[in-house]
Amino acid sequence: MADPVVKNPAISTQLIGQSPASDTTSISQYFSANYIERALGTNIWDFISTAISILVILLATILIARIVDELLQKHIPRIFETGKMTKEFDQTSHALTRRLIVAAIYAIGILMVILQIPFLNRVAIAMLAGAGVAGLAIGFAAQDSLSNVISGILLVIFKPIRIGDYVDFKGEYGHIEDLTLRHTVICTWDLRRIIVPNSLMSSDYIVNWSLGDPETIWPVNFGIAYSSDIDKARSIIVEEANKHPHVLKDKEIIVRLTELGDSAVNLRLTFHVPNRGLAFDTGCDIRESIKKRFDAEGIEIPYPYRNVFLLRSPEEIASSRSSE
Repeated sequence: MADPVVKNPAISTQLIGQSPASDTTSISQYFSANYIERALGTNIWDFISTAISILVILLATILIARIVDELLQKHIPRIFETGKMTKEFDQTSHALTRRLIVAAIYAIGILMVILQIPFLNRVAIAMLAGAGVAGLAIGFAAQDSLSNVISGILLVIFKPIRIGDYVDFKGEYGHIEDLTLRHTVICTWDLRRIIVPNSLMSSDYIVNWSLGDPETIWPVNFGIAYSSDIDKARSIIVEEANKHPHVLKDKEIIVRLTELGDSAVNLRLTFHVPNRGLAFDTGCDIRESIKKRFDAEGIEIPYPYRNVFLLRSPEEIASSRSSE
């Protein structure tokens, strides 16, 4: 009887109960290049060359993006300074433009990778054919991201805030540290970083202390006793404010009586400083020096006073009188 394995080598020896020792030929065929090509559906050398091309494109994209980003970040400001065009150089516009160029480089790299893969190439062509529907779907899916990008571009165009500006935003004071395509970074006075989406920065209320004239008027409030001399207190306040180096001497220093409170006569000092960054510390220094002068000159800063009335019933009054 003829051996079935000899007649048909493709039949595995395990199916006829023979030893697998002679099955080396079928295993080598299983791992042969022809089998791999049939599994991949393409020539193995084409697959390897495509993979190498994709790797080279990705590495080149990353390298070019980093080089361009470094050139734009370091050398463009030097060119403006060398050409005496520092007034025309805007750090905010430069930062956003730099990120747009880097994003465009990555987008081109991804597109080139897609063109190297036949399957993705066909998918991209199909998506372009239905660009209207796909664009609408992508627009709904990425509504927040697109809103932040568009808001960031509008912030650069209209410049309500710029990198380096001092701002008050939702009760937080700090300076604009960075402006990206998606968000704005605010560095607060205590070195916290607040990350705010650009759409919120362009739609919410914000105080920009650096827009226009950076000079700032700063108030400091005081309370003196009703028995104290108001004119003398006003004179002391003006003298101490004039002594501080950050107070602008060519601008008027004003002390007004703002309120007759429950336990104090309230005065408000207003003075000018060069910018908002100096205002708070200057106010603290002046408040301390005035307190020391008030103590030395006998101007009282009163504690709150309260009058307490104890009401008694007629029976309690009669009983107290009878006990006397």
